[in-house]
Amino acid sequence: MKGGVARGGLRRRLFIAHLLTIAAGAITLLGVMLLLAPGLHDRLMVAWLGPHWAATADDSMIEMERATNAIFTQAMVQALTISSGAAMVVAVVVSFAASRRVAQPLERLVIAARRIAAGHYRERVPIQGDYELAQLAAQFNTMAATLENAEQRRVALIGDVAHELRTPLATIAGYVEGMLDGVVESDEGTWVLVLDEVNRLRRLVGDLQELSRVESGQVALNLTAVTPAALSAAAVARLEAQFAEKGVTLRTQVAADLPLVSADPDRVLQVLINLLGNALHYTPVGGEVTVQAVRVGDAVQWCVRDTGIGIAAEHLPHLFERFYRVDKARMRATGGAGIGLTICKALVELHGGQIWGESAGLGQGAAFFFTVPLFHHYK
Repeated sequence: MKGGVARGGLRRRLFIAHLLTIAAGAITLLGVMLLLAPGLHDRLMVAWLGPHWAATADDSMIEMERATNAIFTQAMVQALTISSGAAMVVAVVVSFAASRRVAQPLERLVIAARRIAAGHYRERVPIQGDYELAQLAAQFNTMAATLENAEQRRVALIGDVAHELRTPLATIAGYVEGMLDGVVESDEGTWVLVLDEVNRLRRLVGDLQELSRVESGQVALNLTAVTPAALSAAAVARLEAQFAEKGVTLRTQVAADLPLVSADPDRVLQVLINLLGNALHYTPVGGEVTVQAVRVGDAVQWCVRDTGIGIAAEHLPHLFERFYRVDKARMRATGGAGIGLTICKALVELHGGQIWGESAGLGQGAAFFFTVPLFHHYK
């Protein structure tokens, strides 16, 4: 086969190796027999006839002993030759079956690997053979599934990015064409709308760059010992004006004596601000958002809880996927691209923590939790 080992090559080599091993054993057995059998025969004869046999035996008895030795050796050679031939016949059958049992799963792996390399990511191999071959097949299938998922995410990402870019670009093009045709007035209000779409594109590109850097491990964390209360207070200070403007109450329940955490303050602050911003967006006027932090084992667990519109159960497992929106139409209208929570997840995991969301259902509010490990002095 082009670019690889010819089909059956491994099986043939295993088969020949088995035959050579058996042939080498048969030749060794025959050689050792020819070397040792005469001497052993003589010693056994002496032991049987007695130690004084050679002194009392005449020439005819000695000649008979030699003839018996030769006949014995010839009989042994013939017997070993016949048995070796029979063993070789059996070995051919056994070696063929054994080499086929070993080589066939490997040949399937080679074929499947070649198809995956050609872009057929759904290719899988049956899990069969001995323990090691079965483990190899299972790991191969796991790798193939990972590659398939990565390819699906890549295709979905390209489609989502194209869609996200298409909407603001179409809006900008519509306004510009309208102004050129004289249908839309070229006034300050029109240019403000165009600028809003440009800013939306800028935010999308910035989020994509940030997501790429975080997921590829290009973000270097500046870990230091910080207090959870200070981080929470900084995040609240950034957004309290927006909460007051919308009429949503913002509360903080973070004890001042919580142990230090090992964190990059800017990145944890980024996570808190994103979660608070989402809570503000989905909480109606008169609602409430609470920031909480408690120690849980060897970490501090933050919770951003709101009394907003809530999240249906089927959406919870997908909240941190790229471009996933619970309400696609409303999020697109307000400029959300569905990347913020994905970035939060990557940043929290870079710290060695976990992040998840919970909700009792629509109209029941939502809560987002994330953890950050304690500073090493407190572990």
